[in-house]
Amino acid sequence: MSSLLSMLQETIGTDTVSSMSRRLGTDESATQGALGAALPLMLEALTRNASSPEGAASLHGALRDHDGSLLDDLPGYMDRPNLSDGDGILGHVFGDRRSTVEQGIGRSSGLDAGDVAKLMATVAPLVMAYLGRRQREAGVDSAGLGPALEAERERALAEEPALGGLAGILDADDDGSVMDDLMRLGGKLFRG
Repeated sequence: MSSLLSMLQETIGTDTVSSMSRRLGTDESATQGALGAALPLMLEALTRNASSPEGAASLHGALRDHDGSLLDDLPGYMDRPNLSDGDGILGHVFGDRRSTVEQGIGRSSGLDAGDVAKLMATVAPLVMAYLGRRQREAGVDSAGLGPALEAERERALAEEPALGGLAGILDADDDGSVMDDLMRLGGKLFRG
């Protein structure tokens, strides 16, 4: 069975990456690499946040507002992304580590941190929509959300062991040492 990360990347696909590149005015391969790093980092942070009962309850509540319908018209969303919703999601997901994550992805991808921030704010609602849809389809409640995300994390690691460095990025002191490997991995994930 494919991991949630693989399925999310497949859902977003190269057309969406191209659309983001045009919207941001950035090089497509840099956008692809940045997105390939941002998605696993978001999922890792969500998994960490849901590892406590309070964090799982908070995420479960937030997913009620993300039913997955956003994914039914992905091109329409890409024409009008909800950046304020994305900014709010990222604030909850990364907390005070958000700018560190954006700067690290920016340094490694060649995008400036502002473009990375827009890219991440664009895809954060997509990640939540996908999680919300998957949660409803699987009938996962608040208590099961943390273990479900941890199982997804393990599936993603089995598919791509290099993702194991994500935990260090979220805890690191902004040295960015793992980001180059993650950017190469991100490019690989989106190229198949």
